[in-house]
Amino acid sequence: MLLAQTAFETKMLLRNGEQLLLTVIIPTVLLVLFSSVDIVAVDGPGKRVDFLAPGLLALAVMSTAFTGQAIATGFERRYGVLKRLGASPLPRWALLTAKTGCVLVTEALQVALLSVIALALGWSPQGNPLAVLAILVLGTAAFSGLGLLMAGTLRAEATLAAANLVFILLLLAGGVIVPLSKFPSAVQSVLELLPIAALSDGLRSVLQTGAGVPWADLGILTGWAVLALAAAARFFRWE
Repeated sequence: MLLAQTAFETKMLLRNGEQLLLTVIIPTVLLVLFSSVDIVAVDGPGKRVDFLAPGLLALAVMSTAFTGQAIATGFERRYGVLKRLGASPLPRWALLTAKTGCVLVTEALQVALLSVIALALGWSPQGNPLAVLAILVLGTAAFSGLGLLMAGTLRAEATLAAANLVFILLLLAGGVIVPLSKFPSAVQSVLELLPIAALSDGLRSVLQTGAGVPWADLGILTGWAVLALAAAARFFRWE
C-alpha cells in the first residue's frame, strides 16, 4: 500500500503543470540564466556556475518539499481528500510517509537534471557526496515539516498565497542567487539562521570549496527539522 500510494503521489505531481513549473523549470531557467549572464556578483573561487549550482539545488529542495507539498496538501485537505484517505485502510502515517517518498523521488530527479545542466555549463563540484546527501536529507526534513505545518493549519487559499510569497522571499534573501555577504551585517546574521540559507551555504561550502562536513549548517537544519515536524504532528488538521 505504501509503495502504491507513493507511486500515485509521484504521478499526480508530475502531471501537475503548475507544480512542474515550480519544481523543475524555474530552478533550471535560473541556473542557465544567471550562469550565462553577469547580472549579480558571486562569491568564492571558480566560475559563476560553481556558486550558483549549490544554491539552485537548495531552491529545488525548497520548491518541492515546502512550496509544492504545502499547496498540494492544502487543497487535498480543503476538498476532503485527506479525510477520505484517513478513513481508508491506508494508515495516516503511511499517507504522510508516501508524501515524503514522493518528495524524495522528485528531488532525486531535480538534482540529477540540475547537475547534468550545471556540468554542461562547466560546473566543477568538490567535496564528499555523503556530506551533500546529509545536507539534502536534513533540508528536505526541515522544509517538509514547514510545508505540512502550513498546509495543515491554514486555509488552502491562504496556503497558496503564503507558500508562494515565502518562496519568492527566500529566493531573494536566502543566499540562493544573491550572496548573503551583500546584505548589511545585522541583516546577514539573521538571514544565516534561515533553513534555505543553511541549506545553500552548506551545499556551497562542500561543493564549491571542498570543505568538510558543515556542522553549523547541519545544526541549523536539524533544529528547523525537529521544530517543524513536531509542530506539524501536533497541529496538523485533517479536515
